[in-house]
Amino acid sequence: MNPHDTATLSAWCTLLRAPELGPARIRALVERAGSASAAVAGSVKLLRDCSVPAAAGEALRAPDAARIAADLEWLAQPGHHLLRFDDPDYPALLARTTDAPAALFVQGDPTLLWRAQIAIVGSRSATAGGLATARDFAATLARAGFAITSGLADGIDGAAHRAALDAGGTTIAVCGTGLELVYPRKHQALAREIARHGVLVSELPLDTAARPDQFPRRNRIIAGLSLGTLVIEAGVQSGSLITARLAGECGREVFAVPGSIHNPLARGCHRLIRQGAKLVESAQDVVDELGPLARELGAALAERLDAPAHAAVAEAGATAASAPKTRASEYAPLLAALGHDALGIDALVERSGLTAPAVSSMLLLLELEGAVAAHPGGRYQRVFQA
Repeated sequence: MNPHDTATLSAWCTLLRAPELGPARIRALVERAGSASAAVAGSVKLLRDCSVPAAAGEALRAPDAARIAADLEWLAQPGHHLLRFDDPDYPALLARTTDAPAALFVQGDPTLLWRAQIAIVGSRSATAGGLATARDFAATLARAGFAITSGLADGIDGAAHRAALDAGGTTIAVCGTGLELVYPRKHQALAREIARHGVLVSELPLDTAARPDQFPRRNRIIAGLSLGTLVIEAGVQSGSLITARLAGECGREVFAVPGSIHNPLARGCHRLIRQGAKLVESAQDVVDELGPLARELGAALAERLDAPAHAAVAEAGATAASAPKTRASEYAPLLAALGHDALGIDALVERSGLTAPAVSSMLLLLELEGAVAAHPGGRYQRVFQA
């Protein structure tokens, strides 16, 4: 690690450890100052203009040197990374969500975060039938080319991760703790295996212990990384419903597996279906819905990313479907709705007559191809070639 990298990473770790700062303020500080190092050394006026709380300002002026040194030691190890929001390897799908993390601690291959992903979530207290369903869906989807993304929790999450690994596929675990503290502890061996064959991800400083308020924030990352979220067994108060809601809010597909009316863990799934989630009975239902989009995402990435490290990622995304679709006719209504003025997704949905998930997915591919430019506030503008 050269001195320049060390100084930059030190500044980023200082920002991420500052209390009450949050991703939006970190991004504002870095963009306003021009770099993380300049943000940490920022003036009183800069901190005031970015509404930095007093406690965060004090932490920036006098960071915990021992903890920052420990962070740098962790990042110096092979396979350990810090992906910042301005890094070209920061996952594109996640970057397009509101309140995206300012940075991600990553253990494993960070390029796998660009894979076409399906989130599989559900109850921590799943039934034997629910666990079997999760394993079946995860294995089938992994063999179809999707990366399986979940939260490393007990129950459905753990079953999905394990089945993806056993099927020879890729799995991504988004943690609600720092990456040095696996939660639950029973999943320590599973986490080590995921780090070897997939990716562990967290936006939290490395030594952050489990707290209830951190898991809903973890769920927004799960939803944001994935093309769609599949819920298998969830009670009406389940955190999985938060993931599903967040997926819908960022224009991603939501799927739910129905169950017995006598099973309380089916009620959350039934509520989602009543609210518009797609009822699925087999993994093929998910492949049929998301496969063409995964293929287009892979093709767009193959054109955009020339580095050898990304080649296999793009190829894997392109194989997650049975057949390509002709894009011209499908994209015509959206392209007609886009113009010289930047518009939000709601306006584009109204103008084009397409659904919000369709508009969001198409915008991602058009953005990757350089046909659309993204603007602050979730607005998009067509790029007209001279």
